[in-house]
Amino acid sequence: MALRPADQIVHKAAWLYYSHGLRQDEVAQKLGISRATVAMYLKRARETGIVSISTSTQIFSEDALARQLEDVLGLDSVWIVPTSGDALDTAVETPALAANVFLGLAGKGDRIGVAWGKTVYQIADVMSFADLQGVTVVQMCGNLGAPYSYRPDQCTTEIARRLNAKGINLYAPLVLSSERLADELRQEPVVRDQLADISGCNLALFSVGGIDDDSHIVECGALARNELRALRARGAAGVIAGQLIDGAGGLLDCSYNRRLISADLDSIRAIPRRLMVVQQDNKLGPLMAALEGRFATHLVVTASLARSLLAKKGVAQAA
Repeated sequence: MALRPADQIVHKAAWLYYSHGLRQDEVAQKLGISRATVAMYLKRARETGIVSISTSTQIFSEDALARQLEDVLGLDSVWIVPTSGDALDTAVETPALAANVFLGLAGKGDRIGVAWGKTVYQIADVMSFADLQGVTVVQMCGNLGAPYSYRPDQCTTEIARRLNAKGINLYAPLVLSSERLADELRQEPVVRDQLADISGCNLALFSVGGIDDDSHIVECGALARNELRALRARGAAGVIAGQLIDGAGGLLDCSYNRRLISADLDSIRAIPRRLMVVQQDNKLGPLMAALEGRFATHLVVTASLARSLLAKKGVAQAA
């Protein structure tokens, strides 16, 4: 099994110290902790066997993979869900791990932006209850009229409930019937101010959607299959907060995106801590596009996706 989220920083300190050769004060500066805390973490790593110079356990191997991905992708933190050996079902393990990671990142007074989708709702559904004072949870994109089981408002409301936080839903449709209507609605003061406030969040939780025929933007009725196929042929590579992105992580120039009510991509990237969670192997392409667009600072992925990312980058996995 993988390390618990609480032990990730211990392993990261050990990785920087032993594998990168940083001094303890340099590790402290990189992690934003004191030198004394680094020394305590290194001692714990040795005593608990997290660090082993002569042996390579599954725990060390998978967490070393996480540290390697951090180095290659320039991310603040990566967490790996095992996909081999005696690992449990990743569809169960991924939301559970992501929920713990999210709670570790959230703090009192935070303003948290939340997107939508099956993965986000699964995270909300298994999240432990926490009484975080002064927290506000903000919906990052418009809503769906259809009876959809993991609508944006449901994701926001459930996470706010789990955190005993204030929830702010965006009471506007995700997609309008015309570009003119969408532009006019975005100029309405309530909608305009709420979208503008998203860049003021200090934590975001989201996934990246796929662009296959069973994509959630098809299942929810935002796009027809033939429309998505045409946009895929024009370069659509993934979905962020309902919006289609290209392979470089930029907003795809298309009528569909211009008809959306959602936080613009720069507003999302302005959020300092952005936790992205991806669990399906068939989302490698969308994941790479999202990473190219610098949407994530923190990442939860399966081991198989992590290895595929390294392979795509032409990097051999560390032994």
